[in-house]
Amino acid sequence: MMLTSTSLPASDPSSLVPVPQTSEGILARQNLVLQRARESAPGGVVFVGDSITQAWDGTDLWTERFVPMGAVNLGVSGDRTEHVLWRLEQAPLTRLAPKAVVLLIGTNNLGHGTSTAAETLAGIRAVVDKMKKQVSSARIVLCAIFPVGKHINAMRGEVLQINQALARAYANDSSVTLVDLGSSFVDADGNISPSLMPDGLHLAPAGYTIWADGIKAPLEAAVGR
Repeated sequence: MMLTSTSLPASDPSSLVPVPQTSEGILARQNLVLQRARESAPGGVVFVGDSITQAWDGTDLWTERFVPMGAVNLGVSGDRTEHVLWRLEQAPLTRLAPKAVVLLIGTNNLGHGTSTAAETLAGIRAVVDKMKKQVSSARIVLCAIFPVGKHINAMRGEVLQINQALARAYANDSSVTLVDLGSSFVDADGNISPSLMPDGLHLAPAGYTIWADGIKAPLEAAVGR
């Protein structure tokens, strides 16, 4: 029987199809992160995400809070869910045997306009599923997507819908702890202070303090402190 156009199977959205980043400015970081995943000492805490995660590197707070936990930063600027899926295929977390994995991803799927909210949600869940298969004994600290934009905007609504769905998806999953810090970044008028996010996206030191404080309890529980 000939398949009509309406009966052909739909292709997966880009958020689910593993691909590397190809931008020249990103390749060095992508390769560094792959090397870290393949060579770092096992048994610590792994951070996975985009530029917000990458920017932990070199900060005093990272040195103070997370280096003692054996933390490995696998954040890459510009990452979307499909890029994380690709890296997890190229350098699985299995050999790192982390006690916890901190994941913050999805902002660029929406912000770059490559994925709808539903596709972004599917991509995040695919990343979590792959992590759970690779490191089944690790605690996955899934960070709800942070609010974006200095003032209330449509993308924030999409972020909230994704975060609500993630909360429901992992409500009864003992291996995943969802940490939603969105309200900590937004004031009573719905604005985000430049002291927390200078550009309405990337974190200032005070913003990183909010994030570090928010994940402190589940990480300390995971590493036995």
